[in-house]
Order: sequence, then structure tokens, then C-alpha cells
Amino acid sequence: MARKLKQTLVRAAARGQKGFGLVETLVAVAILGTSVAAFISGLSAGSIAVRGQDVTAVSQGLAQTQMEYTKSYAYNPSAVTYPAVTAPTGYSISVSVSAVPSADTNIQKITVTVSRTGETPVTVAGYKVNR
Repeated sequence: MARKLKQTLVRAAARGQKGFGLVETLVAVAILGTSVAAFISGLSAGSIAVRGQDVTAVSQGLAQTQMEYTKSYAYNPSAVTYPAVTAPTGYSISVSVSAVPSADTNIQKITVTVSRTGETPVTVAGYKVNR
């Protein structure tokens, strides 16, 4: 008897309730899909930005290394370039030397340019003095 009463109460309670319909379910799935798509596009943009910063950091490090190497190299008053350090695959380093106007022959302006295919080159300039 108690069991039959319990079943009757459950059925009565269930008559007044409705479950989720097809429209509500489709709206929930659409909202979830849009959220996931926005999250994935954010991750993609972030990884592109990180890659760009990585290339810039490597280029700046190479330029500074080359500048220090050039300054430590023996002074040559008639030089138009100095030897370059070994660059990683995909990078190129160029060193140019120019005379400083209105100065003696014991000072040179050194310009180091590091480039990578498809990227903006990084240029560092400094001076080399005969000591």
C-alpha cells in the first residue's frame, strides 16, 4: 500500500513538470559552441603573438652578440666589414663599417643587421675605437 501511494505521488508530481525541449537544448549547444570557438581563437592569437616575440628576442640577442664580437675583434682602420658570428638556421647577420664624419681615423661606426625571412630586420649600431 505504501508503495502504491508513493508511485501515485511521484506520478502526480511528474505531471506538472516538463523536461527540456528540443529548442532549449539546441540553444544551449549553440551557446557552448560559440564559447569554445571564441576560446580557441584566443589561444591561436596568443600563440602567434608569442612566436613573433620569440623571433624578435632571438634577433636582438644575435645583434648584441655580434656587436660584442665585433668590438672585441682587432681594430682595422680600413675595414668595410668584420667577421660575423654563426647564425642559427633561417637567420642572417650583416656587419657594416663606416667612418665617423668629423672624427679621426681611430673610430668607426658599426651597424649590425639581423634578419629572418619574412620578418622585420633588427638593427643595432655602435662605435668601435682603436685602443
